[in-house]
Amino acid sequence: MFANQDGCTKSVDEKPHRCAVCEKRFAFWSSLKTHMLTHTNEKSHKCDVCEKGFALRCNLKAHMMTHTNEKSHRCDVCEKRFAFRSNLKRHMLTHTNEKSHQCEVCEKRFAFWSSLKTHMLTHTNEKSHKCDVCEKGFALRCNLKAHMMTHTNEKSHRCDVCEKRFAFRSNLKRHMLIHTKENIYQCNVCRKRVRDLKSHMLTHTNEKPHRCAVCEKSFALAKYLKKHMLRHTNEKYHQCDVCKKKVSHWCRFETTHGDTHQ
Repeated sequence: MFANQDGCTKSVDEKPHRCAVCEKRFAFWSSLKTHMLTHTNEKSHKCDVCEKGFALRCNLKAHMMTHTNEKSHRCDVCEKRFAFRSNLKRHMLTHTNEKSHQCEVCEKRFAFWSSLKTHMLTHTNEKSHKCDVCEKGFALRCNLKAHMMTHTNEKSHRCDVCEKRFAFRSNLKRHMLIHTKENIYQCNVCRKRVRDLKSHMLTHTNEKPHRCAVCEKSFALAKYLKKHMLRHTNEKYHQCDVCKKKVSHWCRFETTHGDTHQ
């Protein structure tokens, strides 16, 4: 017996097809066959526009929407649009704040099974994806991919308003809220509309789970702890294009050092 995504138990007989590599089980042979492509890394379906490869034709079809930018499914709450109904359905949980998936270790709750699955890696501390450059390990392949940008310093996503560049589309999307002043999430406690609901909720709980291992100062969000750690390491990632001076924090560069060249 084992549990599925909904927490229900399933017998082995209901999922008789087992992957010989990772031992994951499937109800149908076709599902196992599709799953095996994740191990072989075979990507025979190519995009005619950017030549990106995909293991499945349906994934290629989904990818093509990024080129056409067709988004026919609209959220009735914030009017955000999505290319697929499934993405809209997932998005709606951000408004309802429904979290039906609970971690059995720390009892933290998540809206999506995939988020819970990812969270479980924080308890196992398994980091199987290694960086070829600095050998730093990551639990998820997507995190390794994001980390690799720190070595290449590639920033292909540009803001059309202020021309600031970003390595990831998600960072650009978050940045654009500065220009639009858009507050799309509503707090269930104080009814205030905010851009970052997760950060705002901490003002009600005063929870600070991220603690510095050096000075034991605590922070509400991991990004604040990461920024704080620069004080101990004295690492300076941001360089001025004019005088080549390096600073730890980009905001400090923009508000202080940047004015010296104007």
